[in-house]
Amino acid sequence: MPAKRADAQRNRDKLLAAARQAFSEGGETSMAEISRRAGVGMATLYRNFPSRRELLEAVYADEVAALCSAAEVAAGETAGAALRTWLVRFAAFITAKRDVATELLTQLGTDESVFGEGRAAGLAAGRPLLEAAQASGEVRDDLTLEQIFDMVVALATIHAPADYVDPILHTALDGLLKP
Repeated sequence: MPAKRADAQRNRDKLLAAARQAFSEGGETSMAEISRRAGVGMATLYRNFPSRRELLEAVYADEVAALCSAAEVAAGETAGAALRTWLVRFAAFITAKRDVATELLTQLGTDESVFGEGRAAGLAAGRPLLEAAQASGEVRDDLTLEQIFDMVVALATIHAPADYVDPILHTALDGLLKP
C-alpha cells in the first residue's frame, strides 16, 4: 500500500484525534460533528473512513498501538514497577474505551475480531514486562498475563468514579508482588 500524501495523513490524524476526543466525552457523536471538530469536509471524512464502524475500529486500533508502545521500560525503573505502570495505563485504556467498545460491539454483532486482535497485541506487548518482573523475583510467578489482564479488565469496567476504583486497582496490583 503506497504511503499517504502528507496532507492526507494530516487530515486522517486530525479526524482520529477529533473522534478520539468526541468518543471519550461519551454520548452519541455524529460523523458531521467529528468532521467539524477536525476542520475537514465530510468528503474527507468519508474518504478516510467510509463508515462509522471503520472510524471506531481505527480509533480503537490507534489506542491499542499506543498502549503496546507504552510497554517500554523506562530507564532506572525496576521490572515490577514497569509492569505496574503499564497495567495502570492498561486500566485507563479500558476505562477510556468503554464507550467506543460498546458502540463497536453494537456495530460488529458477534464479529469481535477487532477485540481479539487488540487483546493479542496487548498480551504480546505486556508479556516481556511480566516475564522480566517474574524473573527478577518482584512479581508472583503463579499468574499468567491473561489472568492479570482479566483482573484489570474486571476492575476497569466498574462504573464508578476514579477515586473509588483506583484504590481497588492498586490493592489488586499490590497482590501481584511476591511477599
